[in-house]
Order: sequence, then structure tokens, then C-alpha cells
Amino acid sequence: MADTSLARDQLRTIVERIERLEEEKKAIADDIRDVYAEAKGNGFDVKALRKIVSLRKIEPTEREEQDMILDTYMIALGMAPDTSGDGPDLG
Repeated sequence: MADTSLARDQLRTIVERIERLEEEKKAIADDIRDVYAEAKGNGFDVKALRKIVSLRKIEPTEREEQDMILDTYMIALGMAPDTSGDGPDLG
């Protein structure tokens, strides 16, 4: 019975820790939302800020690779001019 009691106590402790962390996560999410609201109130574009925050999480080389792929696709779809002179020949 001691093993069952110990396991129950460990499980309860784990669940309580998860619940506490979930509460902290919600509080942090609320704080982040407040900062974006403040930025918007000061005239900043929140969508652009979110994109910048997202981009800063990516390593520069990975971001360059993603940009190159995006540029290639946009050129192929006629959404951006091919300034390289050696774009994809889709014709």
C-alpha cells in the first residue's frame, strides 16, 4: 500500500505543478497581449511586430534560406519581379 500512496502523491504533485505552470503561461500570454496593445496604442503595426518577433527566433542562415525559397515561389507566380536574370524558366 505504501507504493500506491507514494505513486498517488507523486501524481498529485505532478498535476499540481502542471496546473501552476499553465496559470503562469496564461499570465505571461496576458502580459504579451498587453505589450502588443501598448505598441498599437503608440502607433506601431502589431502584425509587423509579431512577424519581427517570429523572424528573430529563426537562425539567420535558415531565415535566408526561407527568404530565397519564398522569393523563388513569388517570382514563379508573377508576384515579384525577377531581378536576378536567371529566374525559373516556366514557359
